[in-house]
Amino acid sequence: MSVHHDIRYTITPVDPAAHLFEVTLEADAPESGMQFVLPAWIPGSYMVREFARNIVWLKAEVDGEPAAIEKCDKHTWVLGRVPGGAKSVRLRYAVYAWDLSVRCAHLDQSHGFFNGTQVFLRVLGREALPHRVRIDPPAGVRDWTVATTLPEASGRGAAKRRGFGWYVAADYDALIDHPVEMGRLTWASFDVRGVAHDFAINGRHDCDLERLMADLAKACEAQCALFGDAPPPFGRYLFMLTVVGDGYGGLEHRDSTALLASRSDLPFVGMKATTEAYRGFLGLCSHEYFHAWNVKRIKPAAFAPYDLQQENYTRLLWLFEGFTSYYDDLALVRAGLITRDEYLGMLAKTISAVQRGAGRTLQSVADSSFDAWIKYYRQDENAPNAIVSYYAKGSLVALALDLALRAKSGGEKSLDDVMRLLWARFGDGSGVPEAALPALIRDATGVDVSRLLRQATEGCEDLPLSKLLRALGVSLTWEADGELPSIGAKVASEGESIKLAQVFTDGPAHAAGLSAGDLLVALDGLRVKAGGLDARLARMQAGATVSVHAFRRDELFETRLQLAPPPTVKAKLAEDKRAGKPVAALREAWIGRR
Repeated sequence: MSVHHDIRYTITPVDPAAHLFEVTLEADAPESGMQFVLPAWIPGSYMVREFARNIVWLKAEVDGEPAAIEKCDKHTWVLGRVPGGAKSVRLRYAVYAWDLSVRCAHLDQSHGFFNGTQVFLRVLGREALPHRVRIDPPAGVRDWTVATTLPEASGRGAAKRRGFGWYVAADYDALIDHPVEMGRLTWASFDVRGVAHDFAINGRHDCDLERLMADLAKACEAQCALFGDAPPPFGRYLFMLTVVGDGYGGLEHRDSTALLASRSDLPFVGMKATTEAYRGFLGLCSHEYFHAWNVKRIKPAAFAPYDLQQENYTRLLWLFEGFTSYYDDLALVRAGLITRDEYLGMLAKTISAVQRGAGRTLQSVADSSFDAWIKYYRQDENAPNAIVSYYAKGSLVALALDLALRAKSGGEKSLDDVMRLLWARFGDGSGVPEAALPALIRDATGVDVSRLLRQATEGCEDLPLSKLLRALGVSLTWEADGELPSIGAKVASEGESIKLAQVFTDGPAHAAGLSAGDLLVALDGLRVKAGGLDARLARMQAGATVSVHAFRRDELFETRLQLAPPPTVKAKLAEDKRAGKPVAALREAWIGRR
């Protein structure tokens, strides 16, 4: 009888200049036809990314002798005939790592980063076994440290804290949910409810770590408080940040997050104000931290368990990403890190962003969730006209439900109660059924908002935010989005030319027959160069008709375009100072006292 022990890996940055990791995989009791499979996507980023395309070469040995192995599909390798009584199989392969994002892997002379989904082949049928990993440094490098929440193995060769060596995961699912950063890292830490929270930074920066740690501690405490008095659902948490000149992103994991941010997003020593960029970074950290509850543990039934080889369809991403997008900034105002006015300003920007896109009238957030694999993560020039963000509109669905629950219950209940019941019932990872939320909201609050919920998630109508906000003493008004006449298109520079990046449905450019990709040459017979369009429009009036010369491919054409007033899609939120005490009390329960 074959005995299956753990699966063992070694990963080494063998050639940082060529961006190559070398990985070995060893398993006991090999069998003929044994399959080795690399995931096609990474949880949290809903697009099939074909990670196997980055495997440069792969070789196999059985009991130390070369063995036949054949690739049978885009991400699966099959071991050939294995002699009876064979004891072990060993795969060696190289992975190209040159994707500076939070989703994949990146390696150069300054650092290495990887997600397990890109580098660790799984042994089909043995995913439930323990998986051990030895992380090695590049040859000759002695000053790199390792940042990961993979549990350190015990015994000889065990990894030291922040060091290289052996780590262990309970199974393959756990193995790929602990990304690894290595390099010359800057470390800081703080505690929340007795749990250590570490922060590791790669890249040049002048960050005021003392302020950042103090602020993050408050934001994380606010997220924990939402779910009750217990400690957070992990023994340690790790923020891994790569600092770049221009970048933004985050990806959640069960007890860590990988972040990408610009240097200008971080606070510097002596910075007194909380800049808009820093508020955005705190919101990013808050968003990924909230995911430790919402999506990593409370997850759609379609993700329990994940099928890593193909799309996993759910209509509930508005709940898992949208609600998280609502609570990320709400936690900041609850923690006292931003003012109520700043929070309302951030909320107004989200409302405006949703209102600007005609796609909101064609696609529901439930449909957007289902089609994330082919639409949201594969946006093209027509995206504003065809899709709605389940992040942005999903956060407004959360806002609408929160406001409705507070108003209808007289302040006794809120969306917080819904999240706590979701945690109590589904925090074990068992998966939220697609149709569970209406009944769960009634159970949590005693309030029936099923009609609002259905319209908000399955319909394409605008949410009744003005009415809902008014009930909590907040006014919603609309202003013109700028002062210049509108051509109904988003433009970008291409050399000295102006390129139409997006043409909005039913706008002036659309009516004039212009398309995304066209290059504007002249307005009213005068050449217009990159960066000069606004100056020209400032001398024109809405309603005027202008002659437009443009190139489509290499063909010049002329058309007539009637300028429109700037669209009235800029939301403005303000507290109603005349609101009575009951309404003011509802507002204070929502976003705190002044």
